[in-house]
Amino acid sequence: MRIGLLTEGGYPYVSGDARLWCDRLVRGLGQHEFDIYALSRSERQEDEGWIQLPPQVSRVRTAPLWTVEDDGVVYGRRARRRFADAYGELAAAVCEGPGALDGSALGGGAGPHDGPAASGGVEADRFGSALYALGELARDEGGLAGALRSEGAVRALERACRAPGALRTARTARVPDLLAFASHVERALRPLSLDWYEGDGLDSVDLCHATAGGTAALPGLLARHFAGVPLLVTEYGVQLRAHYLASATVGESPAVRALLAGFHGRLAAEVYRAAALITPGNTHARRWQERCGADRAKLRTVYPGMEASRFADVGESAEGEGSGCADPDTLVWVGRIEPAKDLISLLHSFAEIRKEEPKTRLRIVGAPADGPEGTTYLAHCRALAAQLFPDEAEGVHAVGDNPVSFEEIGGPEVPSLAEAYASGAVVVLSSVVEGFPISLVEAMFCGRATVSTDVGAVVEVIGGTGLVVPPRNPRALAEACVTLLRDPERRERLGAAARARALELFTVEQNVAAFHDIYLEIVSHSPVRRVVVDEEGEPLPFGVPAEAHVPGRWTEVRPMPAGRPRWAAGAPVRATVPVPAGEGAR
Repeated sequence: MRIGLLTEGGYPYVSGDARLWCDRLVRGLGQHEFDIYALSRSERQEDEGWIQLPPQVSRVRTAPLWTVEDDGVVYGRRARRRFADAYGELAAAVCEGPGALDGSALGGGAGPHDGPAASGGVEADRFGSALYALGELARDEGGLAGALRSEGAVRALERACRAPGALRTARTARVPDLLAFASHVERALRPLSLDWYEGDGLDSVDLCHATAGGTAALPGLLARHFAGVPLLVTEYGVQLRAHYLASATVGESPAVRALLAGFHGRLAAEVYRAAALITPGNTHARRWQERCGADRAKLRTVYPGMEASRFADVGESAEGEGSGCADPDTLVWVGRIEPAKDLISLLHSFAEIRKEEPKTRLRIVGAPADGPEGTTYLAHCRALAAQLFPDEAEGVHAVGDNPVSFEEIGGPEVPSLAEAYASGAVVVLSSVVEGFPISLVEAMFCGRATVSTDVGAVVEVIGGTGLVVPPRNPRALAEACVTLLRDPERRERLGAAARARALELFTVEQNVAAFHDIYLEIVSHSPVRRVVVDEEGEPLPFGVPAEAHVPGRWTEVRPMPAGRPRWAAGAPVRATVPVPAGEGAR
């Protein structure tokens, strides 16, 4: 089978989203051929290069989302009219209310639970038709970049915002708001102008697999529209949710935020409508997808696959020797240091824990998030720790130290991630925002008891093998930690159950097996896009079963007869032939 893997800001680049998951998937499905179509997010990402690719990757095609390039395309009168009509329809679908998720929490009218499905399919169909019309125009004329940045685009957007029935917040948009939104749309729709869809491109693959929604899935939408290629969409972090969280911290006007929410809501609805199947990474993501218009019948939860072997020694030690090499008086937090992890609440909680268990220590293991925000937050946490816990010493002549330590993986105290989890008896997660909690799964692989806040997919991942408390509640977090610190037998039972659950649900092997089955299911139910004929040129019933896409002795290429009929004008393809007697099943 030939898979077109669609990525944005990740694989095959050295840094980025979903890099490890994609690499494990491609390496685990060595029987298939992969073409990678990657959108990069920054010049730095491109300069860092690619990871080493396995032999089943036959080609890699990339395009930047971070730079504006003039395609040099000049539209004639007819093309300008086509663009004005299509862009005007798209803008009207975004602005028309009620409908798209304009984010009441972000300054709009409708709430995030009123998604595209809540207003019927009229606006969603209007958006999709306009989107494909723009894609056809880009194919015919050679690009859209100049048109999307033109004065005509801004005027069309202004008319849509001023039209009767437009969202209340959109009607307040001024020229700077319209320019900001038009710039964002131009960037988001850059995949429409790529030359990926014809001439042995995405039109020749058996399946498009988008590793995220939104812009990453746009090439898959066009491949489906132009060539009928089925689309699979995987979202381990729902793009629409990520947009809402990000926009809440950006200093855009309410009008811009409402328009952006409407655009991304409509795009998400169209991606979900067009996809043959959608694979969320957890139930939390699944609920978001359903509220954004995804058909429940298309949803298949597939948990992310993680390398259990990295934590095997620690996990097996925990099974054989109770808490293994863990310090029974140590709590461990592992992750990326940023405000969403709420280490401030964790430190206040630790102050309560120390009142009950004075010997307890807290190890915070992780690096600050990229950018100044992460560094500033780490400095704030260090200052709070120094204030709450003055350096202590056993005697008047001894040097004191702080019961809270800040460390990074690779240092002398924590040379590896597995040893970080092995250093404590209880692993703590204190987040206020979380998608799929990777650190919890790693702790489960290590056989550690956990205390977590009830956010994101935490409860689904833990499944009763750890303690869960409300977020932003230091007292509840402290009580749960003290309970486990005082009960080593319970810690051992919870750790063993957690390890067994992680090995059953969250390994690379289960993830790869799930996608192998999903690939075959989608292809077997997809319409045949090429005519398969026998030696006389007659159509071959059931000529392209799913098995015909898997290389083997039961498939071979047959030449097309010279005098083929008109209905068999396509290129020859593989046809299943009987296995010679005596060669049976092998």
